[in-house]
Amino acid sequence: MQAIVETLFDVVYLVSVITIGLVMIRKSRGNRQFRLFGLMAVVLGAGDSFHLIPRAIALCTTGLENYTVALGIGKWITSVTMTVFYVLLYYVWRQRYKVQGQAGLTAAVYGLAAVRVALCMMPQNQWLSADAPLSWGIYRNIPFALLGLLVIVLFYRSAKEHNDRAFRFMWLTIVLSFGFYIPVVLWADTVPLIGMLMIPKTCAYVWTVLIGYFAMKKECAA
Repeated sequence: MQAIVETLFDVVYLVSVITIGLVMIRKSRGNRQFRLFGLMAVVLGAGDSFHLIPRAIALCTTGLENYTVALGIGKWITSVTMTVFYVLLYYVWRQRYKVQGQAGLTAAVYGLAAVRVALCMMPQNQWLSADAPLSWGIYRNIPFALLGLLVIVLFYRSAKEHNDRAFRFMWLTIVLSFGFYIPVVLWADTVPLIGMLMIPKTCAYVWTVLIGYFAMKKECAA
């Protein structure tokens, strides 16, 4: 039952976010903000597919324990693409609110992203092992969480300052995604049921994508 429900959920999620992303790229009408948003959605879906597709195959066949390498490689790729996702989201913020300069802020975003990717590349992560160390799961997620926190603050402050109703909940979607993700990192290996939090985490990302899509429909049609 878990295999069927989880696989169907993942298929709907991947098809939805990639399709919405492609539609946004195609219908952005030269609006760089929404073209970036569409690219961000495609990166999100494509990156997650490297982990979710092997997981679905494993659940529907011989079990997760027989797909350790494929799942490890998928998580590795997803960790990098999610970092790219937040860098793109930062540039969506810059485009939407017409931010100029702020070289220090941009350097901080790139610095945190670079540290995150570098930590993901370290062999100590043991991506291909069934007993990957929790400590490295924490290390590589520290700069990732800081990057997410930075983007949360930027969207919260700017949406409030500009009375931007379309993006007023963008900060909340990111808060929820991290709120559901952090317990998975810390405790899913010891309490497998906590892994179910990845479902509402994924829903939070779908909400993020839909915010951009509905804003585009309204603003590009105007």
